[in-house]
Amino acid sequence: MKWIGALLLVGATTWAGFEWSHRLIMRPKHIRLIKNALQILEAEIVYSQMPLRDAFQRVAGQIPNPVHSFFYGLYAAMKEKHIDFYEVWKSQVNRLMERSCLHRNEREILYQFGRTLGQHDFYQQQKHIQLALTHLERELEDARDEQLKYSKMAKTLGILSGLFIVLLLI
Repeated sequence: MKWIGALLLVGATTWAGFEWSHRLIMRPKHIRLIKNALQILEAEIVYSQMPLRDAFQRVAGQIPNPVHSFFYGLYAAMKEKHIDFYEVWKSQVNRLMERSCLHRNEREILYQFGRTLGQHDFYQQQKHIQLALTHLERELEDARDEQLKYSKMAKTLGILSGLFIVLLLI
């Protein structure tokens, strides 16, 4: 009976380590998806001069989940007549944070970008998108560094911590 418990404990800690590693690996991918989506949004707003609602629909059609759900949620919310855009933006960003491996730094970048979205002319809007892309590029570099430093360590730490606890309890 002790061995079954020991195996379950090692399995649980190993799973936790692999989950941590997976989140470290997925964060750069999700940041790249956000960057791609903002670049598509920039093209739709600046060059096609499309309304935000239609631009959100176009972006949602070209980007996979979880970012697809974010832009589709914005598109769907903008069908309603009287909305506070920034509140809708914040709620969709919060939903994106739950579904993705993004950190609070990316949330703050998206919050700041959402405050300016749709409130300026095309040229100013393009500058705000470029600013958000610059901030996201910095976060992408940090995420890659974290992945390289800690991904393998997280897996190993999960296994070894389980073994350590089992040895202490036996």
